[in-house]
Amino acid sequence: MRVLQVDYGFDDIPGLKPAVIGDIDTPLTTLSCLSEPELRATRFYQEWAGPQGLREGCMVKFVDTTDRIGLLGTSIYANRDVISAEEQHFLTLLSPHLRRAALIGDLLDQTRVMEHFYRQTLNALSTPIVLTDADGGILHANDSAERMLSANAPIQSRGGVLQPRNPAMAGALLTAISAAANADVTLGARGIGLPISGAGETPAVAYVLPLTAGTARAAFRPARAAVFVSTTIATTPIPEAVLITLFDLTPAEARVLLKIGSGAGASATALSLGIGENTLKTHLNRIYAKTGTSRQPDLVKLIADIGAPLSVGRVDAPARLPEDGTFG
Repeated sequence: MRVLQVDYGFDDIPGLKPAVIGDIDTPLTTLSCLSEPELRATRFYQEWAGPQGLREGCMVKFVDTTDRIGLLGTSIYANRDVISAEEQHFLTLLSPHLRRAALIGDLLDQTRVMEHFYRQTLNALSTPIVLTDADGGILHANDSAERMLSANAPIQSRGGVLQPRNPAMAGALLTAISAAANADVTLGARGIGLPISGAGETPAVAYVLPLTAGTARAAFRPARAAVFVSTTIATTPIPEAVLITLFDLTPAEARVLLKIGSGAGASATALSLGIGENTLKTHLNRIYAKTGTSRQPDLVKLIADIGAPLSVGRVDAPARLPEDGTFG
């Protein structure tokens, strides 16, 4: 096969070009493209097929996209009859199954790529973050969180379940994670910034948020909740990567959310980001859909809620906004 790929070009292999440019799921035999004497006279047959005792081949195209072609090539030995119509029909039936297998492989590859991307994103954050399932089982911890878990303070792993070192808060943390996993609408209203440090220890807060049913959750399936651990040395302001991971936003959408969520108006946001107001509105509509909000005050509260445990000290209240959610 290595010789075949290196020594012969696209036009050197009989039947290859017609198969590539032909219809999908339509087998094409070599002897339908040229006669057997013509085939035997080719360099390809004399140097490669003939010495292996082969007679002819049949190719079927099962993938044809903008970036690749998928072909299945079969060959028969010289001591048997030419490829029959029944055998070609078998390849016709087989081709859709090959395509399905290729598409499944693509999806698996994309999942692995996205998981690698999100792992890199999370590891780049200095804020400790742990992704858990609905029962608090640890599915992924970024590097900062791993250091905390190794030190058993202020969070630890018990049997693979995330627990605060302070046993008095263990039940409250698991309840908050369960609420986040079930997309409890009262989660934010009840407050999910849980003090998890014990007396005399460095103040620490575990902030629990639900993961949206987007790419981030898919990459870490069955992750349902993200737990941020805030200490007095946590980072500020909110990194864009946190918003990208939590709500499956694009980088552009994350930048818009940070601006609008800080109380900035539409014109000022568009100007500072170098985009038109129509583009801004498009981003906002997608942000509303992904975050489950509908007005700018909702986004301001969202950013304030997320920012509180990720910032040093308290977050100043944002500027007062119109109650109807319009921009000034």
